[in-house]
Amino acid sequence: MPMARNRYVSLDATPYYHCIGRCVRRAFLWGKDDFSGRDFSHRKAWVIERLRELSEVFSISICAYAIMSNHYHLVLHVDRERTAAMSDAEVVERWQRLFSLPLLLQNFLKGDAQDAATRRVVDSLILELRSRLHDLSWYMRCLNESIARRANAEDDCTGRFWEGRFKSQAILDEAGLLACCAYVDLNPIRAGMVDLPEQAEYTSIQQRIRSVQVAEATEQRMSSSDTKMATNTKLQPIFDDTNINIAEFTLPLHPFGNSLSVAPAQGLPCSLQEYVELVDWAARIVRSDKSYAMPGNTPPILTRLGFTPEQFQQSMQSKAMSRGSAIGQIERLKAYAAHLQKRCVMGVGLKVPILNGV
Repeated sequence: MPMARNRYVSLDATPYYHCIGRCVRRAFLWGKDDFSGRDFSHRKAWVIERLRELSEVFSISICAYAIMSNHYHLVLHVDRERTAAMSDAEVVERWQRLFSLPLLLQNFLKGDAQDAATRRVVDSLILELRSRLHDLSWYMRCLNESIARRANAEDDCTGRFWEGRFKSQAILDEAGLLACCAYVDLNPIRAGMVDLPEQAEYTSIQQRIRSVQVAEATEQRMSSSDTKMATNTKLQPIFDDTNINIAEFTLPLHPFGNSLSVAPAQGLPCSLQEYVELVDWAARIVRSDKSYAMPGNTPPILTRLGFTPEQFQQSMQSKAMSRGSAIGQIERLKAYAAHLQKRCVMGVGLKVPILNGV
């Protein structure tokens, strides 16, 4: 029997969730549609634009994302403590960026005097808005509804754009988090769209690689003895495709930490270098359920980018994370089921060694 979303989303159990949104009938409504002959690829930029707006409002950050032609993947971190630390005025101001405010809250922002009864009503409204700022359902609603309305307006039509509500999976441990992020970043490779992770447009792995390349190039130029020449020298193109607008790939992403013991709010449980190497390693695995994989003779990604990384050994089993309501090792899945007061949960069980033996 279907269960309410709040029975699956429990911030007491985990702040990390894998969310999937899919177009109605899996039509390519933001890719090249062979049936109609139209190309809707420009709509992928709408998703990036909307995610950037939502990142400025909600206490929810993006760990990984991949925007495909008929669906998208998001790995999200919900920071409830960040919302709790906000002032009442900040809560209202943030919500005002997305929705119009009731008159009582408008007067509150203006600083108008309020009697005790009115103040109690205002406090209850602010309490509700505060809870929404770390609510996964409200975040996904604001994303999906905006895209659907914009696409229907462009096509001059009405009706459903999404096949249903978004799908969410709770990520219960560090191994599941890294595996899920890598799975999301490798979607274009598994679909046969590209051969290399850094070629995968509208993915978090491409954005992270580009940020490293830009930072490295800038550091090298600024450390040059001729500072003036370094300042006036134009950065070399990172990729051959000069038509790509790098500004489209500047989503605020959840940062990386340096070890598995890092607090969730401080970053993902590994370094960026380790994660890039993990994705590169995972891309070489030929999955039994997918016919495409990165060529096995491709040089290591950090070598291609001009880095000299330390040896990184990590065993990871690639999983098709499109089923179930939770991702994690078997023990965590059992504990999650007990937390939800359920006999069992359908999930993806991982047997992934954890970095550094932590």
